[in-house]
Amino acid sequence: MCTETQALRQRTQHGSAPELSTKEIKRLQPYAKSPVGQFTANITSPKIILQKHDSIDSRKYLVAQAGLENFIRSIVAALDLKLPNAIRFNMNGQGVMRTWEDVYMAERVYTQCLGISKRIYQTHAYTHEPDRKLAYFILEEHNERSSWLLPGFDFYVLVFCYYNENKEVTAVDVQYDQMSFFLHCMGLAQVHRWFVERVITPIAITWAKTFQMSGLVNPFTFTLQLILFPVLLMYCWGVLSTSA
Repeated sequence: MCTETQALRQRTQHGSAPELSTKEIKRLQPYAKSPVGQFTANITSPKIILQKHDSIDSRKYLVAQAGLENFIRSIVAALDLKLPNAIRFNMNGQGVMRTWEDVYMAERVYTQCLGISKRIYQTHAYTHEPDRKLAYFILEEHNERSSWLLPGFDFYVLVFCYYNENKEVTAVDVQYDQMSFFLHCMGLAQVHRWFVERVITPIAITWAKTFQMSGLVNPFTFTLQLILFPVLLMYCWGVLSTSA
């Protein structure tokens, strides 16, 4: 049986941030419409960042629910939002669904296809920006598998939820590392993590120390290495093949 724990703590407002006029305020974009990885703002400054973080509502809102529909209805309850069936649900820029029925159906189908027997959703860092009618948070997915051959795994997703003047949710943007997700599903993420930790990282650290000691650290020498290293590998492979 899945339990739900909810606790709200209103963020204390501080008067430390300087007051800015409407023309001076440039809102930071918490996400990019383009693919994940381009979390940038066109114009920003320390003053603008301080002003933004004094105006948002950072809540301690914990939800643990099995099933996407139960989870969605629980998280919007924090802001007393409504869920009309029409929605623009953007899945990582790879597809857009227009109704909640389609969203719930798609989740049921693809979890069965990927051998996920049970999924528990939890929230972290639930943040509300009333001026922008926007709430966003880190979503943690605990995935249990339908076969012992498939390892269970936890995964983290960034979710942005938009609503209108009537407090109706109008759009949801979900962003995550898609390649990492499928590596976890296939059980290859653990192998990749071991290989990077035990093999690649020691080599990279040794290279970085040697490169730094040379006193030649700059973009030109780094690019030159990227060109010469594969050429040297191909040459050595050719010599070994010929000698064999």
